[in-house]
Amino acid sequence: MSGDDMIIWVNFSLLTMLCLSAVAILLVRHLFAVAALTGAFSLLAAGLFVAMDAVDVAFTEAAVGAGISTVLLLGTLALTSRREKAAPIFSPTALVVVLMTGAALIYATSDMPAFGDPNAPGHAHVVPTYIEGSENDLVIPNIVTSVLASYRGYDTLGEVAVIFTAGIGVMFLLGLRREDEDDEGTVRRGTARRSGDGSDDRDGGGDEA
Repeated sequence: MSGDDMIIWVNFSLLTMLCLSAVAILLVRHLFAVAALTGAFSLLAAGLFVAMDAVDVAFTEAAVGAGISTVLLLGTLALTSRREKAAPIFSPTALVVVLMTGAALIYATSDMPAFGDPNAPGHAHVVPTYIEGSENDLVIPNIVTSVLASYRGYDTLGEVAVIFTAGIGVMFLLGLRREDEDDEGTVRRGTARRSGDGSDDRDGGGDEA
């Protein structure tokens, strides 16, 4: 088996496991298992990006998808039950929309250049600009760093903002949960105290009688 055939089999295997993970996420009703499967899905996606020579995207997917997102999901489980309560409702309209969207995306791939084609617009125009600009304009030896921090700086800033917002949201929800638990504890203590006072009064009244 040649090297190209091996790469094809690796990509096919990763893509198959991605599809199986996605189907499992849809079918499983245990939320902890869903969080674990989403982390595995992100790791498989990162591996597929590495196989496609997109190492920078693989780093981001592994850190954000498999790392931070999984932690946020596990933290959110503190506010919910371990199993999904409501049964899923089958919607034929949603299924038709998903199938039409998927078919349109698959049809659009026919206009894309072949994978690894050196004459593709991205390889012929964008990549040489990044290579020359990283060395001459930005004076950064690592091209991946120059792309993420400069050429795609707004994109990286947006990703950081999304992660920060998600973290703040989870912390806010956890704070509300603690406040609700404290309020419930206060109410229960007050109810128990009033109940104890009432029983004492009744006992005292019985003694006087």
